[in-house]
Amino acid sequence: MVMVLVGVALITGCILAYVNHATEGPIAEQKEKTLADGIKTVMGGGELTVAKTDTVRQNDEKGKEMVFIIYNTNDAKENYLGAAVESTTGGFGGDLKVLVGFDPKGNILGYTILEHAETPGLGAKADKWFQKDGKGNIIGKNPSEALVVKKDGGQIDAITASTITSRAFLKAVNQAYKAYQALPVDGESGASKQTKKEGGEQ
Repeated sequence: MVMVLVGVALITGCILAYVNHATEGPIAEQKEKTLADGIKTVMGGGELTVAKTDTVRQNDEKGKEMVFIIYNTNDAKENYLGAAVESTTGGFGGDLKVLVGFDPKGNILGYTILEHAETPGLGAKADKWFQKDGKGNIIGKNPSEALVVKKDGGQIDAITASTITSRAFLKAVNQAYKAYQALPVDGESGASKQTKKEGGEQ
């Protein structure tokens, strides 16, 4: 009986390992496509290329290091369009990862939710609520003054009955803006020149 159980366990393990290996490539490809589509969406669509990718590391108010990936984009004529920034923060159910597009002045061009662990339905709601036609519209706003929900004295309408998720989303956007602003800027192209690490919440 013991030998049979061991044999079954070994066979099952081999099958799982094979399936994992077989699906690893397609999953990675799908993630890359989702990111590429997301960058195009948050930067307002149209023809663009990612000219440079930067990584910014900053510490939050509790001293925890946060990592931001910044995709600097150019149009077909190599003019700098701004950047799409990956930002992750803790939501109600777990991590909430957003991709936010900024123009060279720091105005929000668009956003999309890349990953979330919120209550079913809330992630999809957040992906629409703060869009241009949503009740909590943030498109065109500049987070030089932090975006805050009305319940906390700000100007942004929170998702109905989901203040925690709304706070987490806006925190991710505010942090993305500060990471984008932390990059040195190339005076000729407008693109960032190097990776920068700063302390304190940015």
